[in-house]
Amino acid sequence: MDKARLDEIIEFAIEKEQQAIEFYARASETVKRANLREMLLQLAEQERGHKRRLERLEVGAASEHITGEVPDLKIAEMTDQGDISPDADYQDLLVVAMKREEKAHNLYSLLASNSTESALKELFELLAQDEARHKLALEKEYDEHVLTDN
Repeated sequence: MDKARLDEIIEFAIEKEQQAIEFYARASETVKRANLREMLLQLAEQERGHKRRLERLEVGAASEHITGEVPDLKIAEMTDQGDISPDADYQDLLVVAMKREEKAHNLYSLLASNSTESALKELFELLAQDEARHKLALEKEYDEHVLTDN
């Protein structure tokens, strides 16, 4: 992969991380449940870490953090894409967040599968795994507080 193309991909990924940071920060201001607010703030901070890693392109340290397959409850796949509006409720927020994490996971998985440089591939695999963990945390929240309430 030539440097110009790599730079373009990295810039795109950085922009996606910035959008995620802003989304979680805004969402944390709208929720009433303290535990969800804290989770959203933690997700925003983790996305900041992804952004910093991409900005510094820390490709060498990725392999030591990859821990294996992250469970997938597949709740995001069974829900319709919602939207965050002033009238959005707790369920809407969780659905949008789950879908965002699913898309981020898919993006990094695709970038990893298309990377020929092993260190870069490992970085994208690590980021994909992190996004899968975020999705799992949101799916567990949804399972515990939305599905059981219905």
